[in-house]
Parts: sequence; C-alpha cells; structure tokens
Amino acid sequence: MARQTVRMTVRPRAPGIRIKAAVMRKRGKPFRFETLHLDEPRLDEVLVRVVATGICHTDIAMRDHRTDTPVPAILGHEGAGIVERVGSAVTKVRAGDHVVMSFMSCGQCRFCQRGEPAYCERQFALNFGCARQDGSNSAHSRDGLVHDHFFGQSSFASHALANERNVVKVPKSLPLALLGPLGCGLQTGAGAVMNSMKVGAGESFAAFGAGSVGLAAVMAARIVGATTIVAVDVVPARLRMAKRLGATHVIDGRRRDALAAIRKLTGGRGVDYALDSTGRAEVFTHAIEALGIKGLCGYVTGGVKPERKFDARAFMGAGKRIMGILEGDSVPDVFIPRLIRLYQQGRFPFDKLVRFYPFGQINRAVRDSARGITIKPIVRLP
Repeated sequence: MARQTVRMTVRPRAPGIRIKAAVMRKRGKPFRFETLHLDEPRLDEVLVRVVATGICHTDIAMRDHRTDTPVPAILGHEGAGIVERVGSAVTKVRAGDHVVMSFMSCGQCRFCQRGEPAYCERQFALNFGCARQDGSNSAHSRDGLVHDHFFGQSSFASHALANERNVVKVPKSLPLALLGPLGCGLQTGAGAVMNSMKVGAGESFAAFGAGSVGLAAVMAARIVGATTIVAVDVVPARLRMAKRLGATHVIDGRRRDALAAIRKLTGGRGVDYALDSTGRAEVFTHAIEALGIKGLCGYVTGGVKPERKFDARAFMGAGKRIMGILEGDSVPDVFIPRLIRLYQQGRFPFDKLVRFYPFGQINRAVRDSARGITIKPIVRLP
C-alpha cells in the first residue's frame, strides 16, 4: 500500500495586538470598521486602550478633501485612554495611567529643544505622514499594511500606539472620555489666545468661527480678562453657546455685516485681536479688516484652498500683523494640565461643547460635525 503524504498549510500567526479600527480606505468615503493587528510597543512607545476620541475638522478634511495622508489609514488625533503597556525605555507613564494623546514632535530639532514642539522641523511628516520617525508603521490587515501614527496616535481605534513624547498623564478622578479634545482643538483655540497672541486684560478680541476652536478661544479670552469678546458665525446655536461661554457680543454673518457691526461696537476703532478658525478666504479678509491699529490676527487653519487676499496698503498703514498658529503654541505637558485646572474651577467649561456617540456611529458623528449640528463630537469606544 503506497504511503500517502499529507501536507498541512500552517498560516503564520498575526503579529501583535488585535484591534478594531475605523479605517479610511477611500478618500471622501465613510470610515470602514476592520479588525487589524497592531505591533507591540517599541522602547519609547506606549500602548493605549482608547476610551474615547474627539473628532476634529482636520480628520474630516483629511478624509474628504486633502491628500496629505496616504491610504489606507487610521485617522484620529484627540484620543484619551488607559495605558496598557509601555516600552522598556518609557519613564513618563506606566500601565494603568490615564492619558490624553496630543500631537507628535521629534524632540531633537532646535524648536523642540527650546520648548516650541508645535513648530518641530519634522512636524508635517510626524503628524500627517502616518508613520513613525523612521518611516515604519505598526498596523496590519489581511491585505497588508495600514498607515497609522496619524498625529503620533491614530486614535480612531480600540488601541493606539503612541510615543512617550505625545502622551500627557491626567488625574484618574476626571471623566476620561471627556478629555481627548484637549489634545488638539481645545488647546489650539485657548492657546492661540493665552500663549500665541497673549491677549491681555481690558483688550478686545473677535473669534471668526464659533466651532470648538473658536469657542475655546472665547472662553480663554474671558479667562484673561478681555472686556470686548465678539463671536462671529452663521449657526445660531453656536452663537447662543458663545454667549453662554463669555462672548459679550455675537454676530450672525448671514444676517449682518460682521465688519460693520464690529466697527460700530468698538466705536470705529476695530478690535485688538482676531482669530480665524474657519478656513474660508473671505472670512480671513474680514478678520484682518476688523483689526484696529497695531491689531493682530491669528490664523489656525489652512482651509481647502490656502490662498488668501487682503488690502496690503491698508494692512501696512495700520501696522497690523498676522500670526500663523499651530496647536496654540502649546507644550502639551504644561498646557493641558493648566486647562484641566481651569475646567475644575468652572472657568473653562468645555464639556458644554460635547456630544458623545458610540464608536459604531463614527460616520454619523462626522456628518453631524460637518453640518454644524454638533460642536465637538466625541466617540466612545466599547
């Protein structure tokens, strides 16, 4: 009787940690839920079980308009969660700690070394390139590589592999699911006022755009003692919220001439500071024109079309200034705890901006944010 040879096919075991992620497979299409595998943390990395993550308009722009990030990719950059494992060189946090994840920086360039990590010389590659500093990735599907490390985290997933540099330890007594947006949108708006432009007591400030960034700026302007605080938007619910949070005046840009209204309420002088968070070219022009002599306009978003126009002669003649602002000039390890203390004191009530969604409804949360229905959506992970 002839001996039969039985061949067995042994499939290699998938590497690392099994995770569930909302993956961007095609530009402009809804996120698709997939089971992936994530590598174990390297020496300087932190494995975070994501409890919740905010949705920022940058996530929406990356999915629907811009082509800065490769596909397929895991987006998400306002994550909060619990540390599960750390690399052997990590000393900043340990398993069980509650953390907020923020933007990534190299820690080695001249800007990082002088305490300005938002302007890291590798800022674009580390936050939008969807890869580690060495160009590698850690997420894998059956079809191959899935780009991750978006803003050093890719938090639209059950687990994120962050770096020790971009995690901030937070008190366990706080509602962890609420805190993720402090890592980007909220620190950008508040930091623009407090760190970048340094708005002072008794001065005037106008926020063009009353989304989460603009409203964080309104709250910060109130904290620093600005006496005229104007919010301009086209969504009535956002303007009502701005009044609740400290705006002294609100202007519906669809019903009124915002520039004329600002000049009238300032006695024709214009405001000392303005912040444009809309990404719209015409709003940028209005923000500059709303400034008084020696006024400063902060700009925090590039928009889909980055070209901007304004009257250069009038701009020069009044000594006006424009400041590009990234992440509110924040050092997250310093500024996020500061915002948390202000929240605990009732002076930075960002919880009023939030609406929670289950992770399975992330595409609905994106739609609600894009339509102005929800100011700051946060998706909770199971």
